[in-house]
Amino acid sequence: MQLGLVGLGKMGFNMRERLRHGGHDVVGYDPRPEVSDVPSLGALAEALSAPRVVWVMVPSGPVTHDTIVSLADTLGTGDLVIDGGNSRFTEDGPHAKLLGNKGIGFIDAGVSGGIWGLAEGYGLMVGGDDTDIERVMPIFDTLRPPGDRADGFVHAGPVGAGHFAKMVHNGVEYALMTAYGEGYELLAAEELISDPQAVYQAWTNGTVVRSWLQQLLAKALREDPGLTEISGYTEDSGEGRWTVEEAIRLRVPVPSIAASLFARFASRQEDSPTMKAVSALRNQFGGHAVHRISKSG
Repeated sequence: MQLGLVGLGKMGFNMRERLRHGGHDVVGYDPRPEVSDVPSLGALAEALSAPRVVWVMVPSGPVTHDTIVSLADTLGTGDLVIDGGNSRFTEDGPHAKLLGNKGIGFIDAGVSGGIWGLAEGYGLMVGGDDTDIERVMPIFDTLRPPGDRADGFVHAGPVGAGHFAKMVHNGVEYALMTAYGEGYELLAAEELISDPQAVYQAWTNGTVVRSWLQQLLAKALREDPGLTEISGYTEDSGEGRWTVEEAIRLRVPVPSIAASLFARFASRQEDSPTMKAVSALRNQFGGHAVHRISKSG
């Protein structure tokens, strides 16, 4: 099957390679000429045979919106656009309407797999019309992991459902990573444990807490015992915040996900104002000692 792919970053580049290995004709466009097959979006459209399918794999937000607006002006009736980035699900409806006014179909696709997807396959959560989904199943089947389709692919519902599912997926990922990190810190703090990495390595087989994330932490600890080469500063890319916001809207309690998001905020504070206030309060009401900063800093 022929596919246009916009965005050849860490995931897009590997997706192009996996699809080509699967026998598909993929024409990629990226602003970086060293990785791009064509010089522009217009050239991408000209290189594809109608009806065309174009997969957008660019950063969420304004870049995705601008790309879809450009494709609405470039593509035509019967063509189909897939947004495979981490767009917020609330953006999908307006994008589908914008393209639909030009006779262009739209699918939102949540994609998981990171840099390992080239070899292992990508977990796919898609939203859209049944006919549109069926049209591009050869692409989805090549990108997903081998085996039963249901174990790596889901048509989650209409437009917006794919990105909503991916948002929740990433919220759960936040909580899992924090739990694994807390477990490592507790192991490292106990003198009885001679090798925290060995414990995590042992957990990779036969235990109820084994997972790919857990295996990756065992790998990271093997490569950098004590994690001395990195700082604890941790960014959040949006999905965790959106998950908590939607949980509030839907009145669904997600304390673990919320705590993991706030833990990332705390990671960026060298000296927590909150804990300074707590220390001051303990001193005020109970006369408890505080650790004062010297004049020299």
